[in-house]
Amino acid sequence: EVQLQASGGGKVQAGGSLRLSCTASGLRFDDYAICWFRQAPEKEREGVSCINVRDSSTYYERPVKGRFTTSSDNAKNTVFLHMNSLRPEDSAVYYCAASRVVASGVRDPSNYPYWGQGTQVTVSS
Repeated sequence: EVQLQASGGGKVQAGGSLRLSCTASGLRFDDYAICWFRQAPEKEREGVSCINVRDSSTYYERPVKGRFTTSSDNAKNTVFLHMNSLRPEDSAVYYCAASRVVASGVRDPSNYPYWGQGTQVTVSS
């Protein structure tokens, strides 16, 4: 059974940083793209970033490009989302998701069969 466990959320002031983690089990980690999504209240879930674990290629959506980076620790089956220069509009529940399809960008959430449970990020002004 594939399981994703997201963690690391919290409350931070604008301009601060957080690091989210997504630990996967039940899958061959190298075969997957691990992506981050977020959902703010009354808004649709939106893509944030993806990493192809095999070659560490990464993709970022425009709102976070230059501020967020994603990386992986293959030995621990864990992907990280390093979030810097956080803004109040980054506040949301952050989810990690996995797909065996090699990522060339962040696709629609319906394309990801496996999801973590979400972790809350709150950025105050």
